Amino acid sequence: MDVVAVRRALIDWYDREARSLPWRAPPGSDARPDPYRVWLSEVMLQQTTTAHAAPYYAAFTTRWPTVGDLAAAEDGEVMAAWAGLGYYARARNLLACARAVAADYDGVFPDDEASLLALPGLGAYTAAAVAAIAFGQAANVVDGNVERVMARLFAVDTPIPAARPELRRLAGRFVTDERPGDWAQALMDLGATVCRPKSPLCRRCPVAFACQGLATGAPEKFPVRTPKSERPRRLGHAYVLLDGRGRVALVRRPAKGLLGGMLGLPTSDWSAAPASEPPAPADWRQTGSIEHVFTHFSLDLTVHVAEGEGDFLWTPVEDARAALPTVFRKALDRALA
Repeated sequence: MDVVAVRRALIDWYDREARSLPWRAPPGSDARPDPYRVWLSEVMLQQTTTAHAAPYYAAFTTRWPTVGDLAAAEDGEVMAAWAGLGYYARARNLLACARAVAADYDGVFPDDEASLLALPGLGAYTAAAVAAIAFGQAANVVDGNVERVMARLFAVDTPIPAARPELRRLAGRFVTDERPGDWAQALMDLGATVCRPKSPLCRRCPVAFACQGLATGAPEKFPVRTPKSERPRRLGHAYVLLDGRGRVALVRRPAKGLLGGMLGLPTSDWSAAPASEPPAPADWRQTGSIEHVFTHFSLDLTVHVAEGEGDFLWTPVEDARAALPTVFRKALDRALA
């Protein structure tokens, strides 16, 4: 494969077609984006879409415009602002990283990939992305979009995840000191808008001339994936206790574990046969159930509602809707429907 020709074609396409995103500098710009904003956007974009993450990014950068501002924020405030983005360990890591940068680097992100990788919560992808995009380093930035592009360009028939080292090696062939940030973002844009998981737009692809997957006649079969095992199912009970004055009883979940540190409704354990133990004496009634899918299991929650009192974090219902993770917001809405 002519690596130089592929690079030239993709960079030319990116110069014409780059998505305009609030954390980006324009293609070919000498001005580099703020490392804090690049890092924040990359953390938010893990496991979600640009359209979903963008309002959260705007809210965070308005409320905490610098890494020092974020480092000084209260844990509960950040966790509440994160509600709805999912994968809440990322929010805890976000705070840990901000505080490390504030304490160890005087509020300035380190500019080399190795130091970035040593920060709390920064894996290989995020460290490489910040190094390339914010600091112009020749880093090999490989996410799911890049894996898909490489798998199709080279028709890699080894299933993921076993193929990942090979896909990373192939991606590394294209990394040079010339516009490394734009190259990384060009690959991301290509995967997000043209080389899509389903129905790739091959006629619009600037590197179709080199794509071995397209030459097979079935580019969409790449990357090959190992069949997923069935996701386990757990059961649970959620309790919506109201005080008759427009407030709902919330609890702070333990710092460690699923949804750690987040506000939540009182619940039972989540297991194959959970015990139903309401958090306070009241005239409880069932209002149906909700289903929620986590990464490693799906959850069916039976929702119970009552009026009562007790030692809880009593919160106006609308404020609770804004602060609760999606699973609890679904249960609250079911109780109040």
